[in-house]
Amino acid sequence: MLITLFSYVFAHDPIDDPFRQLEELLPTPNAIRTASGRPGKAYWQQEADYTMEIILDDQNQMIIGSETIQYTNNSPDDLSYLWLQLDQNIFAQSSDRELKRSAPHMSKNDTSSFYYAELIEYRRDFDGSISISNVLDQEGQPLKHRIQKTMMRIDLEDPLASGETVSFSLDWSYTINDADLLSMRTGYEYFEEDDNYLYEIAMFFPRMAPYTDVHGWHHKQYLGSGEFSLEFGDYDVKITVPADHIVGATGELQNTKEVLTKKQLKRFEESKTAERPMFVVTPEEAKQAEKQKSEQSKTWHFKAENVRDFAFASSRKFIWDAWGRDIDGKTVMAMSFYPNEAEPLWSTYSTHAVAHTLDVYSEMVLPYPYPVAISVNGPIGGMEYPMICFNGPRPYDDGTYAGAPGNGMPWSHSKYALISVIIHEVGHNWFPMIINSDERSWTWMDEGLNSYVQYHAEQTWEEDYPSRRGEADDMLRYMNSSYSVPIMTNGDSLLQKGSNAYGKPATALNILRNTVLTPEVFDEAFRDYSQSWAFKRPMPADFFRLIEDSAGEDLDWFWQSWFYSTAALDLRINEVRTLHPYSSDPKVDKPLKKLEKDKKPIPKARHEYLEGDKYIQRYPELYDFYNDYDPLDVTPKDMEQYDDFLEELSEKERSLLDSHQDLYFTVVEIENLGELISPVIAATTLKDGTIEEHRFPADIWRRQNKVFSKLFVTEQPIVKIELDPHIELADQNHDNNIYPPEPKKIHYSLEQSKDPPRNPMQKAQAEDEDDEDENP
Repeated sequence: MLITLFSYVFAHDPIDDPFRQLEELLPTPNAIRTASGRPGKAYWQQEADYTMEIILDDQNQMIIGSETIQYTNNSPDDLSYLWLQLDQNIFAQSSDRELKRSAPHMSKNDTSSFYYAELIEYRRDFDGSISISNVLDQEGQPLKHRIQKTMMRIDLEDPLASGETVSFSLDWSYTINDADLLSMRTGYEYFEEDDNYLYEIAMFFPRMAPYTDVHGWHHKQYLGSGEFSLEFGDYDVKITVPADHIVGATGELQNTKEVLTKKQLKRFEESKTAERPMFVVTPEEAKQAEKQKSEQSKTWHFKAENVRDFAFASSRKFIWDAWGRDIDGKTVMAMSFYPNEAEPLWSTYSTHAVAHTLDVYSEMVLPYPYPVAISVNGPIGGMEYPMICFNGPRPYDDGTYAGAPGNGMPWSHSKYALISVIIHEVGHNWFPMIINSDERSWTWMDEGLNSYVQYHAEQTWEEDYPSRRGEADDMLRYMNSSYSVPIMTNGDSLLQKGSNAYGKPATALNILRNTVLTPEVFDEAFRDYSQSWAFKRPMPADFFRLIEDSAGEDLDWFWQSWFYSTAALDLRINEVRTLHPYSSDPKVDKPLKKLEKDKKPIPKARHEYLEGDKYIQRYPELYDFYNDYDPLDVTPKDMEQYDDFLEELSEKERSLLDSHQDLYFTVVEIENLGELISPVIAATTLKDGTIEEHRFPADIWRRQNKVFSKLFVTEQPIVKIELDPHIELADQNHDNNIYPPEPKKIHYSLEQSKDPPRNPMQKAQAEDEDDEDENP
């Protein structure tokens, strides 16, 4: 049994008020975005529908396209011009990304020097910018337009009124980049052994820039780090490729009978109800296609409804497996496309990872609404688009692979890296493909929320899954580094994007779920946010407000500490004081006090005087009453006073006196050496080994104090106290969380000394000896 009583608080001058409300930072709620964090009655967003015909030129590695865009103005404003995004212009030699690029870190011993040399030569010669022609209105008349770096403005003949729709078309082409040398979420991989290409094509067509209630036209140029901000719409896309290519893309394939053989079509239909993933295109068929390059072409036709982007992959090297999964009563095709070089890793794990992601995210976020979910292996390490994602890890050339990355094991050849990146990229179908946040401005709103759900998907894949992000300890080094910036930092300005926008938000949300709130409360709030903003465009304030509104908690202090600051946490046990009341009975208390006195060590300076004659022994007349008097001896007067004391006590006071003899009082003083506001978890171990856990809310710091004390009342002595016993708070230093302190254990290895490297003279002598041996 343990009772916690009052706190003793010590004042400390704060740097700032960590509990100040966020009202001064967040935009004022309105009829579009409400104070509860939900879309209001006046919410609106634009719509852009695309009809495209694409040609993949496999001989020259080019994309040639034409498109018609139907743009609906749902805003209350009249628009006299439109802005489009030309993200492919990031590959122009004069792009801002190229101009701001730092020099490579090359040194005389740099093993990557040849790579940099090849890269420099490639960039000098390569221009992957998009060529635009025939920008026409729906009557076929030219439209005035100008290109501004990675954006294009089209001036309309007449302003587009609110509620009206405009249609226009344009033609374009560009040279595809070699993704091994210049990777920017798209490109090709060349296989020298069989002289074939694998294409992963994205951000490849002119797309409407968003026009929103927050920014108006979104003018952020594409610099490469911050990703995309897009509008929803329907896509009707025809892709013409070599006849022996296999194509995976956003949307449902409309003409399976025209592009698949009868055997492949039969397998595809069977895969919809199969118990395990099954091949649509077999490894043997893929190998055969590699050898015989068709000179004919085929057109693959895809349609996608209510998506914000389109991407595709194409190669004659593709194996294709598929598996129909029941999601909310509908069949969703989980599928994978990969070359034989990806085996055996991909046929074993890829589609299973897709299926597992569909299950977990559909439960934690909202049911997957699209008909397909595709994972493709190629040159892109990890990138997401609606219904399709690109994932890089594959085995070594001999078919073996590493387990978890790290400790010398590369990410690119790791089993768990593959499973994790597939979960992450398929998970992006929810964030931001459905919950359509502005990636370019607020990277954490898709990467961080997705990484949070990814962690739960990984932990339900298998026991002790080696997750890289999501746990409190994962963030300690970053949060205490000079690279740390607030989560609420623009995506193009992040110094360590992975830690800031992926790992720290995932850790924060796990702490919010498991420590600040409860899993039940947070899970409901998280689903509420996701479902409220499905197929809409949330902003950070909407997330903060809706989670608070659903949870019923003021969490401004949490957003302040975790999202708006670089604060770190370091709790320390400063002092522990054990209190035990005396009984007031002289026969009990005085022997106890005498025992405590006798236990005190004798000062070292007195040791040499403990033995031998003393002066007073030679003159006994110096002895008096005080030489034999001991104030801790029990006297009749003491007992008389005790009896009088008991007689004057009421029955209630007598009961309290008796009960306190069986209790122990322990005062623990805790200090926060950091600035991050956090709940406090303390585990107390009693004398019999019983461990009791106590959770105190973050409000203990509300008066801006750095130190507070807690009184614990127990029936047994407390022998150990530990703060953050489950490593859930992101505490920077666990060593000062334990009382009594425990010695650090440091293991080291005993290794034989190695001979020093030979000097040039020794090397020359050795070469002479070798020559003599070869030519005696």
